[in-house]
Amino acid sequence: MSHPSQSPPRPLNRSGDRPDLPLLTIALSAIGVGLGLIIGFLAGVAPIALLAVPMLVAVSFVMLRHFEYSVIMLLVLRSAIDSFSEQQLTVAFALGVDALAIAVVILRLLSRQKIHLDRMWIFFALWCAVQGIWVVLLPLGGLGMGGWMLSDGLREWVRIFSWLMAYLLVMQLKGKVPPKTVITLLFWSLLVPLLVAVLQMTVPSILPPEFSIHGVGAEAAGPVEDELRVRGSLGHPNGLATMLFFFLGLTYWKWQSATQPKWPWLLLLGILSGFYVTTKALFSLVMITVFMAIVVARRLSLGSLLGGGLIVALILTLFGSTEFGQERLASIGSTPLLNPDIDITRAILMSNWDYNSFNWRLSQWYLLWQRWEEYPWLGYGLGLSLQTAGNGFLPHNDYIRAMIEGGLIGLGTYLMFFVGQMLHLFRLFQTTTGDQRQLCFILFAMVPAILMGMLTENIWSHTMLYFYWWTAVAVAGWDWDERSQTPEIEPQLKPSIIDSVI
Repeated sequence: MSHPSQSPPRPLNRSGDRPDLPLLTIALSAIGVGLGLIIGFLAGVAPIALLAVPMLVAVSFVMLRHFEYSVIMLLVLRSAIDSFSEQQLTVAFALGVDALAIAVVILRLLSRQKIHLDRMWIFFALWCAVQGIWVVLLPLGGLGMGGWMLSDGLREWVRIFSWLMAYLLVMQLKGKVPPKTVITLLFWSLLVPLLVAVLQMTVPSILPPEFSIHGVGAEAAGPVEDELRVRGSLGHPNGLATMLFFFLGLTYWKWQSATQPKWPWLLLLGILSGFYVTTKALFSLVMITVFMAIVVARRLSLGSLLGGGLIVALILTLFGSTEFGQERLASIGSTPLLNPDIDITRAILMSNWDYNSFNWRLSQWYLLWQRWEEYPWLGYGLGLSLQTAGNGFLPHNDYIRAMIEGGLIGLGTYLMFFVGQMLHLFRLFQTTTGDQRQLCFILFAMVPAILMGMLTENIWSHTMLYFYWWTAVAVAGWDWDERSQTPEIEPQLKPSIIDSVI
């Protein structure tokens, strides 16, 4: 905190401790656009929802008094409410995160406290602002869909904006909570999903409808499977699969970096692998294989080969040990992937009766490709791929989704977004040491695996994954060897009213 009699604060240095004027302008612009769009959406689409704004402000005020605990609690709590999207609880959560982040920024600016940012957050903020162009173009008639879809497009933008605000909140923990502590506390978010998953496998009848096996709104998530697929407290089994994939990566990092004893993390690896298989998501096998191949390739040692091979072998064995898993693996032989006698046209025709999920995907992609040809440059609008398909299903390919929603320009920005993440993590990997360096590499290895999974799945819709992903990316960029390891000590000055709130 700076005293009024002291000299003006220095511009942002390379470590990212204090924002300079250009960075601050960019950050405030992105936040202002987000706040304006949210309020405009509430006023134009659901005026009664404006009554929730004072409540959000009141809750944010209370949470500011216990800021560090509040941010961690919000992150852990998010995994327990994912199934309540139809009750608008997830929307309220996103708005609450946005309100809290905006309040923190405003109060810290007024009290001249540090606002911790990094290059990745600035890049994310700019990218998020660019995505807002599709929301603006929607009512202006510049896209394939018209203004009647504005609420859906804005809802998708607010969903992405909430990731940015969660990233911002976690950044403000820098110097107040040790980075390893933040990562460790994230594991508590597995408690509710895994507990519900156990009940779904054992006594599903005692669960409320929101936690039932198939879930609420599952018909819009993809082809319905008759076989039991565990989803925990998340909206779909595939969402649980990607969340578990993320925590498998973090657990592997903990196992590799932990001092004695290591066996608790090895035990957790086995437990998470078991739940990973119960989601029965075929794409998840490809993701974990790609991830472990990258991790092992970096350091071809006996330990890494045994560890990586053990994880992949365990998951593949458990998946193939069930009748459902065997059928899914065998079904690949009836697709153009492994059968040269089946071309794409025949596979699309076969999808009407063979119940082959991959052939069904080919049919869905062909349908959306035809829709895309009508609006190739700017697409139909942010978050409108489901409505564009017209059959109640998402594309099951995030690249086609980006192309349908944003056209070729939108697809270009989408790919640029992930390239930016990889470059950021690779730069951190080169400039850090110790456990921080290892975490950066683990996160870096996750990106190609996620990109591979996006070929056949709607991973961009997995909000849970990205809340925790951006938390880890934010922590990975902290200065682990500096004051971020110990609580921040501010000068003992007479506090103002604003200071006492924060």
